Amino acid sequence: MVATVRLDDDHETKLKKVAEVLHKKKSDVLREALDFYADHVLNKKKQRILKAVEKVQKADAIEAKSLEGTLEDGF
Repeated sequence: MVATVRLDDDHETKLKKVAEVLHKKKSDVLREALDFYADHVLNKKKQRILKAVEKVQKADAIEAKSLEGTLEDGF
């Protein structure tokens, strides 16, 4: 697939410098940057989901203890 990216002068300069320093094509630098960014975004989302699951598990554990007390009371 071919994609066209429009960059302002500042970003074009940065891209050229990074490509020169890494001895890579600008397209390779952009692909690697996209991979890095996508991994970062997906990992942050995964971390938020895991925190939410942990929060629910803690709440469930508290509720389970409460129910155990009720069951022991004979209700």
